[in-house]
Amino acid sequence: MVAVAVMITIMAIATDIVMVTHMVAVVAVATAEMIRRNNETAEDNRIFFERKNATVVHLMGSAGAGKTAFMERWIADNNKDVDFFVVAGDQQSMNDANRIQHAGASVVQINTGTENHLDANMVRQGIDLLHMPDNSMVVIENLGNMTTPSHMDLGETMRVVVLATTDGEDKAQKYPFLFQTADVCIINKTDLLPHLNFSVDEAKNNVLKVNKGIKFFEVSAQSGDGMDKWYEYAKQTHMAYTME
Repeated sequence: MVAVAVMITIMAIATDIVMVTHMVAVVAVATAEMIRRNNETAEDNRIFFERKNATVVHLMGSAGAGKTAFMERWIADNNKDVDFFVVAGDQQSMNDANRIQHAGASVVQINTGTENHLDANMVRQGIDLLHMPDNSMVVIENLGNMTTPSHMDLGETMRVVVLATTDGEDKAQKYPFLFQTADVCIINKTDLLPHLNFSVDEAKNNVLKVNKGIKFFEVSAQSGDGMDKWYEYAKQTHMAYTME
């Protein structure tokens, strides 16, 4: 009885594999077309940003990594010297936009509904509403997701991934493309290190295995520790773009 049951199960699974393979192929074609159209819009965005001499930071990371808290601290400490314009992505609510506005930046909230990432067209719609001047610092906060946002070119200058100490050291192994495409890795929530079994060195080594050229900043958005080094790097990058 057991052998028969197993055989039937295997046959059923084999049939499903054929069906699923066909579905995956169809989805892959549709995804490739979507990415192609997105990249065309992203290139238009990039040309627009270059004409504006804008520095554009694409901020990515898991839900709860502290992306919004990181932006709040950065904006609040530097808004007297830098004009910040933010496109914030979430499926619902104005929560992040309210926090960012309170920190001192102009912000547009993009609610994506069932979509789990921002695309280049959404970003362009948001940017058009901000009416930003030349030489602005633009921050695009993508949704809390470590997969699809990394595949979407938005026309950005710099890709920054926020890795929280509460995320664990192995995220670069699980989501390599996110780290492969990033220019900077922010290791956030360092204030929690005394309470966690988290090795900063191990996390860095895992990231370096997929991206040897990435830059690291160890910070606590909550306490502000380490943020000054990021401020200086962002300032120098912004100056380089605005002086071109």
